[in-house]
Amino acid sequence: MEAYESFASVYDIFMDDVDYDMWLDYIKDICKKEGLTPKLGLDLGCGTGNMTHLLVKEGIDMIGIDISEQMLSEATKKAKTDGLDILYLLQDMREFELYGTVDLIISLCDSLNYITEADELLEVFRLVNNYLDPGGLFIFDLNTEYKFKNVLGDNTFSYTTDDAAYIWENCYDEEEKINEYYVNFFIKDNNTDKYTRFEEFHYEKSYSIEEVKELISKAGLEFVAVYDAFTFDEPKDDSTRIYFVAREKGKSK
Repeated sequence: MEAYESFASVYDIFMDDVDYDMWLDYIKDICKKEGLTPKLGLDLGCGTGNMTHLLVKEGIDMIGIDISEQMLSEATKKAKTDGLDILYLLQDMREFELYGTVDLIISLCDSLNYITEADELLEVFRLVNNYLDPGGLFIFDLNTEYKFKNVLGDNTFSYTTDDAAYIWENCYDEEEKINEYYVNFFIKDNNTDKYTRFEEFHYEKSYSIEEVKELISKAGLEFVAVYDAFTFDEPKDDSTRIYFVAREKGKSK
């Protein structure tokens, strides 16, 4: 689960092509479709807090949870700069704890693919169910097996900026349904103009739609829908990212 430790300081540089405003609009559209006006939310696997920040600016009180101390450090710096009051908690999503319930829980940017055992993903879902208000929503995305096999596959990617660069190699094990990311990246020290090299290994698992629906049900949540990312269409054979929507159904009001 531990990932992006050294990468945290330059994470936002390499994610600058992500349209977070579009992601925000999509979350808002899902909430509107399901009749939820969230007041207090939780961002599981919040990283450097990009979506957490945007939701707070929408008037939603937010809590962010991540396993990476470095990621949360970056998120906290941004919150302070923007004058935002956000509670960030250094926790493993497989055993996270809150002081009370929330009405919206999100987990984006394939954070849940990092849970590589089905029983551990089930435990995450059970905790989500426990900490959701009656009728609260759980919205999360997943990378698909199509993406692992046909987009990432055994391919290598690279990216450079003036201050950093990375080489990102992939290997997908079709039997285990695990994608291994091997990332070499280089960060410039502006005082010396020298680059420091870091390496990290990341692992993501692909889950079928039926597997996820079964885990949602076992956790006591109600499955609402699954969509091709950023649409309200059913997933396609070549969908690379899909969104699930589940609802808390078991608590009495």
